[in-house]
Amino acid sequence: MSTGEQGESTWDVEALLGDVLRPIEPPELLSGRIEDTFTALSAAAATELSDWAEELSDSEMRALRDPRNWVRPVVAVGVGGVATGALVLFELRRRGKHEANGLKGLASGVRDRTPF
Repeated sequence: MSTGEQGESTWDVEALLGDVLRPIEPPELLSGRIEDTFTALSAAAATELSDWAEELSDSEMRALRDPRNWVRPVVAVGVGGVATGALVLFELRRRGKHEANGLKGLASGVRDRTPF
């Protein structure tokens, strides 16, 4: 705030907005922790689906006709899909910042990071 000739206070609104709306880059550690979390979620979902499929007996297979028994696999597929999609987005963002090798480089980077 500054004072004018008549003692009135004026605000430099443009400078204030510039300070408030300045973009803030998240720390690198945060990005790594988020990627690790999504990788762990993707691995846990794959493990859950695998365990669920191995536990099914013949009677349980017949019971799958009832949609109420679909909760466990649907949740695992949903969580795994979201986590894997987020990992792909992180990899696209990283590739966009550092280099533009195209989809071939992206595919190899994602394959290196997937737990299965």
